[in-house]
Amino acid sequence: MSPRSPSGQAGLAHHGWAQAVATVLGTLVAMGVVAALGLWGAGASDLPDQAFPRVVTATVVTAVGGTVRLSGSAGGLAASKAGLTVIPLSVTLTGALVLGAGFLRPLRHRAVAGGRELVGWAARIAALWLLALLALAYTARQTFRLSLGNDTLGDLGDLFGVSPELGFTTDVPQTVLFGLLWLVGVLVLALLVSRRAPLPGRLLPFQESVRPAAHAMVVLLLAYVVLGTLVALVVAVTRGHASETLAVILLGMPNLVWLGLTIGLGATWNGRVDGPFGLPMPHLLDEVLRSKDTASLNLGTLAEHDGRVWWLVAIDALLLLAVAFLTAARSPARVRAWQHAVHLAIALALTVLMICLLGRVSAHYGLSVLGIGDLGGDLGGELLLKPELWTAIGLGALWGLVTGFLGALLARPVRRKGEIKPADV
Repeated sequence: MSPRSPSGQAGLAHHGWAQAVATVLGTLVAMGVVAALGLWGAGASDLPDQAFPRVVTATVVTAVGGTVRLSGSAGGLAASKAGLTVIPLSVTLTGALVLGAGFLRPLRHRAVAGGRELVGWAARIAALWLLALLALAYTARQTFRLSLGNDTLGDLGDLFGVSPELGFTTDVPQTVLFGLLWLVGVLVLALLVSRRAPLPGRLLPFQESVRPAAHAMVVLLLAYVVLGTLVALVVAVTRGHASETLAVILLGMPNLVWLGLTIGLGATWNGRVDGPFGLPMPHLLDEVLRSKDTASLNLGTLAEHDGRVWWLVAIDALLLLAVAFLTAARSPARVRAWQHAVHLAIALALTVLMICLLGRVSAHYGLSVLGIGDLGGDLGGELLLKPELWTAIGLGALWGLVTGFLGALLARPVRRKGEIKPADV
């Protein structure tokens, strides 16, 4: 008897609805725990009206690309405005890793998987994920009462009975749309970066050019997160502020270290900080962003305040050479050095694009009573951070070309896949 193909009914039996439920629930629980611990470190557990669980839910919603809208109300004699656009990438990264692992686990012992089988397995997860998104979207809603303080603004509020409120609610259609797009992106990336996950036969010719570079970019991003976490823990031990450090690690560590990655490549981010807002990043960056109406964050402006920022260039160069070497060492010997350079240039340019799109920050809040406060002042502020996109992508491609070529040359003596011939560089 001939052995049966691992695809078809036998293959589908290994990843049915029970495993899909476990994958989705595991992802939600992991994201919820990370968000809850991070918000607890930030002091959100003291929010009134038992709002903490809903704030955790809203954080998970934003982590998967959902939209949470802020709303303000201050009565007829007052005005308010608010807005928030930020992705807690620590929560996002946690969810992506757990979801990707759950998706790939049933496929780990396979060499080839049929397209229908992969689509069917992904569809099960997507159906359950859709239900989870709807539950999250309808749960993440809350309203808070704000104190006007003890100054003139507070006295006017007491006199005229002004009771300002700030609330948030979820845009359900956008949350479902972007949450599903996030899911698709994670599943596709999981297949791209895994070295052992099976692919449909038609896609096998592309794995030699795509998978090593994609895997190297994931290693690069995770290396930055690990380094940033170690530095944060050392700072917490030596200087205190353990709860604030925990909040940064569990909510925004990738936001911070991936920003440093792009700055080390030479990219520029523009932004400003006004009012009580602060950024989960070293005081140096906050100081530069408060220096003028619209400040630039790059190697030059940061070096004016602290020359140690040039270490970002050295760290980028070292890690990129390491992942370029890793890419070349895991690729067939027939792939030439210039091809490695092109592969890494494309991969790094796409990685920088992702960082620039996900790392944007926009937040504002303002309140005025009888014109006092002018939607700003002590109870208002603004925080903006956005990249110069095309320059950053171009620099990423250039760094990828150079380090990819050098990494391929360094990997020549250790290459083992295929017959080693004198390479035509």
